[in-house]
Amino acid sequence: MRLLDLYCGAGGAAMGYHQAGFDEIVGVDIEPQPNYPFEFIQGDALDLDGVWWENFYQYDLIHASPPCQHFTKYRNVVKDITDRYEDLIAPTYDLLEASGVPYIIENVPGAPIRPDLVLCGSMFGLDVRRHRWFQLGGFSAMGPGGCNHKGWQRRFKSSTGRQNKRYTIEVGAWDESLKDQKAAMDVDWPITVRELSEAIPPAYTKFIGEQFLAQVNA
Repeated sequence: MRLLDLYCGAGGAAMGYHQAGFDEIVGVDIEPQPNYPFEFIQGDALDLDGVWWENFYQYDLIHASPPCQHFTKYRNVVKDITDRYEDLIAPTYDLLEASGVPYIIENVPGAPIRPDLVLCGSMFGLDVRRHRWFQLGGFSAMGPGGCNHKGWQRRFKSSTGRQNKRYTIEVGAWDESLKDQKAAMDVDWPITVRELSEAIPPAYTKFIGEQFLAQVNA
């Protein structure tokens, strides 16, 4: 089974699909991604002249994680963030719909996508919330149940360094060790804090990928 991973970043989504059982994964990103753990091509994901679109029909599934900065809470803090990052969700959706290949669009809550699945780290025993929406095209998937935020305990440092103040790890925080952040996300390959802050836990796409493969095999 082959996966095309658009806006791939450092490979959080890709690793989940690999764990689910995908044999070949190709990632595409406009920025260099030296820590991407699979085949990588640097380029504009929406460039129809890119080599990844020449034989797109040979992929069994396409995953896309367009930039989320337009819709994160940071737009209320960093006033020019929507000027610095283009909203690519609409053109990505149009391209995936036209391809005829089953697809997944992932983004943050509040993004203009259909939340067919809403996943949280608490659903997978992870020490991060990291709520994410997933729109599915060409197949369906069942959710693992609701969030279990009450299952967390106050055992992580606060941003001021005091003990026993936080329930979860804040991914991307410079005052948290990279080791602790990677453990909370269940990421075990080389990655920077910035790359990790833009990633999703592999458990999310492993969960979705397994359901997709089960439907294909059936």
